[in-house]
Amino acid sequence: MRFIYGFVFALALLGGAVFAAVKTGSIPANADSKPSFLEKWVAKTSLHATIARDTKDLNDPLQPTNDNLSAGVKLYAANCAVCHGAADGKPSNLAQGFSIEAPQLAKDGVTDDPVAVSYWKIKHGIRFTAMPSFAATLTDDQIWQLSMFVAQMDKLPPDVDAEWKAVPSAATTASP
Repeated sequence: MRFIYGFVFALALLGGAVFAAVKTGSIPANADSKPSFLEKWVAKTSLHATIARDTKDLNDPLQPTNDNLSAGVKLYAANCAVCHGAADGKPSNLAQGFSIEAPQLAKDGVTDDPVAVSYWKIKHGIRFTAMPSFAATLTDDQIWQLSMFVAQMDKLPPDVDAEWKAVPSAATTASP
């Protein structure tokens, strides 16, 4: 019985310490500070578990035709390039200011991610990052086209690859 009381007391003490840290502002909320190991671990672990659960039986209903891939390039240019970069793989000023680094997809890549995973991320967004949900602004077919493009951006047919390479970079160089 003493063990149970000790355990309950330890949990209450831990809860009180967390509450005090939150209420006193001891946990950084500014975007220019690095997240702690615990914060990163909790966010990544939860994200991976959620995506695994939600994409288990999710399949792309579209074929990777030139038309679908070309539509994906256009959607990417209009909705994603400002944060995730163009074919040059260079981050924009906006992307450089995120506290959670936005992957520059032409450089960091997501071509090894299953299309369903990219679809989930685009449709639902990722909490506590700058990745928004596009569920209200893009149709499911558009999200699939975008996901398909992202999965194949390093192995596009020549005409679609030329469209991809023509997407203007949002990267800027610092003024002297």
